[in-house]
Amino acid sequence: MSEISGMNVQELVSQFGTPLFVYDESALRQKLHDFTTCFQSQIFATRVVYASKAFNCKAMIDLIGEYGCGLDVVSGGELYTALKTGFDPSLIWFHGNNKTPAEIQMALDAKVGTFVIDNEMEAEEVLEQIKEKETEIDVLFRVNPGIEAHTHQYVVTGHVDSKFGFSLLEKDVIFDTAKKLQASGKIHVRGIHAHIGSQIFDKQAYVELVRKMFAFAKELHDKGFDVTDINLGGGFGAYYTSEDHPVPVKEVCDTILRTCEEENSRTGGFIRQILIEPGRSIVAEAGYTLYTVGYLKQTPNKTYAFVDGGMSDNIRPALYQAKYDAYIAGKENLLSEINYTIAGKCCESGDILIENIALPKAEKGDILVMKTTGAYGYSMASHYNKLPFPAVVFVNEGKARTVIERESYEHMTELEKQEERS
Repeated sequence: MSEISGMNVQELVSQFGTPLFVYDESALRQKLHDFTTCFQSQIFATRVVYASKAFNCKAMIDLIGEYGCGLDVVSGGELYTALKTGFDPSLIWFHGNNKTPAEIQMALDAKVGTFVIDNEMEAEEVLEQIKEKETEIDVLFRVNPGIEAHTHQYVVTGHVDSKFGFSLLEKDVIFDTAKKLQASGKIHVRGIHAHIGSQIFDKQAYVELVRKMFAFAKELHDKGFDVTDINLGGGFGAYYTSEDHPVPVKEVCDTILRTCEEENSRTGGFIRQILIEPGRSIVAEAGYTLYTVGYLKQTPNKTYAFVDGGMSDNIRPALYQAKYDAYIAGKENLLSEINYTIAGKCCESGDILIENIALPKAEKGDILVMKTTGAYGYSMASHYNKLPFPAVVFVNEGKARTVIERESYEHMTELEKQEERS
């Protein structure tokens, strides 16, 4: 019998339909427990800041709040959702390379604790707006450390030509910008932030990152800034297929903290807080997507199994060739004798969820369970072909609760205007 956290897959489909995002809540809680307990130091204050872009909804924000995590947001929508839950704004880190004036105003009015400044023009906008506000903020400068993480080019973010952050090849720009912000009396330069990419399986990349970050933090400190925080971003790998070998949470946390302690001692001991921003590594493996198999098709070179979702609920295979594993519910113990191409229902030839997977003979009406879809599935979903967003449920110890309702056609079109006909 196929189950997710003690609940039968067929029962889930009967109750909620397909396509359906299902999260094993106990697995989410285990990951949050692992990160918050492993990322602790006797030398530093530490903070796990959840990168909500991976999966952002009220129930998820409530969950990370239970574990004392901070929250990374990158838009007005993510910020609004957090504020609607009552999440403490002082524990929000506001990211983004093109924060709009309206988003900056929203964050200042909400008294968001930390802005992660991405470029000179953003700094000027924040400086201009805060003049009119009775508030103070901390800022971190996002920097590009020039580390080429070994991952897909679309998810590498720390190289010198990245769209994100200040290049460490232009340190004087950071120093000058920091002086302007600090001179306001309302903006406190607390440190630096970097994020070198996603799906990183080599912990040595973090060792190199820590060393570069502490070296530059010392330069800021020597310039007279009260630098206290280093935020090392996220990028910790998740397991999608047998090709993936993620570093265990404890091992990567120990590596980061041990290197931080060594570098802090070497550079003068002025850093007081270390932060990380896991997102995918918390939610990915806890998530599943359930699809109903529709038609099957044989071509000269492929055997297709079509499902009732596709790139509208998982753009990652089309966007950067992400790979997934899957099984047919109730047929796990049968011989996997046919190589299928799992294709979605969208009108794009690239709407392929899994290019080649061995499965037992599939039949119309089977439930395909796609694994490790908890990150960037719902977050990157679209209305392409006017497909409504799926429902999302959390399952724990045999009980399921809806955390996002299935979108109806009526809801999908309610913002559309039509000229009245005479």
